[in-house]
Amino acid sequence: MTLPATISSIDVDYLRAQFPILSTTVHGGKPLVYLDHAATSQKPQCVIDAIASYYTTTNSNVHRGAHALAAKATEAYEHARHTVAAFLGAASPSEIVFTKGTTEAVNLVAATVAHRLQPGDEIVLTEMEHHANIVPWQLMAQQRGAVIRVIPVTDSGELDMQAAASLIGPATKIVSAVHVSNTLGTVNPVAQLCAMAGSVGALSFIDGAQAVLHDPIDVAALGCDFYAFSAHKLFAPMGLGVLYGRYHVLESLPPYQGGGSMIDSVSFDGTTFNAPPMRFEAGTPNVEAAVGLTTAIEWFAAVDPDWRRHHDQSITAYALDAIGGIDGLTVYGNAAHRVGILSFTVEGTHAADVGTLLDAMGVAVRVGHHCTQPLMRRLGVTSTIRASFSVTTTAHEVDVFAAALTKAVGMLR
Repeated sequence: MTLPATISSIDVDYLRAQFPILSTTVHGGKPLVYLDHAATSQKPQCVIDAIASYYTTTNSNVHRGAHALAAKATEAYEHARHTVAAFLGAASPSEIVFTKGTTEAVNLVAATVAHRLQPGDEIVLTEMEHHANIVPWQLMAQQRGAVIRVIPVTDSGELDMQAAASLIGPATKIVSAVHVSNTLGTVNPVAQLCAMAGSVGALSFIDGAQAVLHDPIDVAALGCDFYAFSAHKLFAPMGLGVLYGRYHVLESLPPYQGGGSMIDSVSFDGTTFNAPPMRFEAGTPNVEAAVGLTTAIEWFAAVDPDWRRHHDQSITAYALDAIGGIDGLTVYGNAAHRVGILSFTVEGTHAADVGTLLDAMGVAVRVGHHCTQPLMRRLGVTSTIRASFSVTTTAHEVDVFAAALTKAVGMLR
């Protein structure tokens, strides 16, 4: 379905109508209020149709087939690579590697840059990282004798950039940071971090899993060496991720896994490997998900980015106001630059209990540590309730959420 061409003609209800799941009911007929977009986005009908069409007209393995379906599938898969490159502002489709998700992208980079590290070299992370951007670096640091340094988070939920400047120095070899916090919604100054890394000859990796749903991404402007996101965060299927890497950096890295299209020539005397990106795509790729991602990006790009930004800011402000009067409620993080992710606790209640009661009233939120336990410790809590918004979130949904939250808190106290 083609979207309206101008901001003024875009209507949230019009966008919502393209998502079948958003009109469903739960728990005996309660309308679904889905406020868990940071965990996974729902899928518009055009993406669902694209995947169904792939399976009914195109399904085949890619790159080496000698028949019509193989050629058609290969064309669709490589078209997806071109689409993603344009979406991220990459210099070439050859800078786009398809992975299983952001987590595999981090693991891929950590494993393939390990040979560059010597004992005592430093890897700089931030206190608000998702576990997926901590554990792979820890494993690699243990193997190579490297040291993890951590940029602290301020009371407002922002990175302490003065501390960052003191931590990033001659011993730094990797700086890996989240673009947008999946817990706080904070938008980090990653271009500044990448510049700091570059100034000391370190590589920079940016976890963009939460950023792609909110702000346009330009990897050239960010100046990062690597950028990663998961397709399912952007209206596309699960099981597919994107790793952008500067081509000259990718070209310098060894393979991550062996088999399939990553080879050039194999003999028992030795193997030679393909150039990037194929070098990093061992085995049968997730072609149908790549097709879905192409359609999802085209759909998302048709929604004016200025309108998206305005809607994100206004619905977040509306939600903060709607729940702000609840006694004992604490929202974590009030960064100057943030997106529609709100994490909070309510005094006298447990996050899991609140989430269960909200679910019974048809409101879907996230509860727990959100795979950010170090950040939870910094905040002085073990878990929070998280509501996260998208272009399909309405003021009415926020009203239902606020009323349900008020009722749940009253029941628990």
